[in-house]
Amino acid sequence: MTGRVFQLSGTCNDYSWGKKGRQSLAAQLCARTPGTDFKIEDDKHYSEMWFGDYPDYPARVLETGELLKDRINKDQEKLLGKKVIEKMDAQLPFLPKILSIATALPLQIHPNKELATKLHEKDPENFTDTNHKPEIAVALSKFEPLFKKVLDLSPFVPEDAKDTQWTDQTLREVTRNMLKAQGKTVKNVLHILLNTDESDLGDAAYIVDLIPRLVDQYGSTDPGSLVALLCMNFMVLGPGDAIYIPADGIHAYLSGNIVECMARSNDVLNAGFCPPADRNNIDMFAETLTFKAHSVDDVKLPSKRSDKSKTGKTIVYSPPMSEFDILKTGLHGGESDEISASDGPGVFIVTQGHGKMEADGKTFDLSEGYIFYVAPGVPVRWETETGMQIHMAVV
Repeated sequence: MTGRVFQLSGTCNDYSWGKKGRQSLAAQLCARTPGTDFKIEDDKHYSEMWFGDYPDYPARVLETGELLKDRINKDQEKLLGKKVIEKMDAQLPFLPKILSIATALPLQIHPNKELATKLHEKDPENFTDTNHKPEIAVALSKFEPLFKKVLDLSPFVPEDAKDTQWTDQTLREVTRNMLKAQGKTVKNVLHILLNTDESDLGDAAYIVDLIPRLVDQYGSTDPGSLVALLCMNFMVLGPGDAIYIPADGIHAYLSGNIVECMARSNDVLNAGFCPPADRNNIDMFAETLTFKAHSVDDVKLPSKRSDKSKTGKTIVYSPPMSEFDILKTGLHGGESDEISASDGPGVFIVTQGHGKMEADGKTFDLSEGYIFYVAPGVPVRWETETGMQIHMAVV
């Protein structure tokens, strides 16, 4: 029987927005898991590596090959703990991933619990659960996300709202009108923006450089470009920076490598930067939108020293949700840290370097790409002779 700490293998997927071949960090880390038959193909796109217990792209127990979900179900009390069993549906409450982004992801939102329940009842094949999906992204490289803001939207404002105080409903109508715009309208607006003097764009001067990128990736008639350019903030983050996207928050990621973690869900509504056949109902998309984030400060998620860290080498990103925190441990050569036990499970991945772990009375080798499950009540100690970085999702 596997103990309270055991190694996992993740599953890589191949969405077209992923980086190609060995350029993909997700593929590199997946390939470095020992004892698997995963091989990188140079002409294939690798977008994400998942390592949770969700049925799509599931993690497996490396030693036995069994699904992580099946292993957890055999001994929920030991592997999940009382808190998760009683308050979090007796399953791993978070879904961790590595993303390697070459081109813009679909313009998307994740439904809240109320809408997720309705969508699952109506279309369980495409909406496979009833949970919400707020998420955080921690940059491992230069990372370019887009999230909600407002520029000059006058061409898309309903007539009855032009002389009144704007509400969230006004913004929903504007977004709806953009996403339903004909290709000719999209091309005309992009042409106007491209020929606008950068000084007139102010803080949005990046639009002039962003338009050719989006047109090259998705053509000049994709209405997602209008929403991205007129209604969304463009950010450039560096390694260690993090953002938080609430459920129903419109967003898209343009490039970079990230650790992403979200509440346990795979429900998504797409409305742009994807083929028309892959777009969900625009009216539903617009009605679902919330507008909680309007500035960089609204979405940036600062880190602080973790109280669980014995040596101070670990920081924590704490999103405003109960399902998880993300711990990031950075060790130089000859350093160590000890993480105190939690009352829920944790899953971590070594994102850089090599070292060792002492946990549950055993010593484990650690190397870049290695993934481990840590049960509740188990402290871990990490050490390295050459340097090591670890990201851990934990209840």
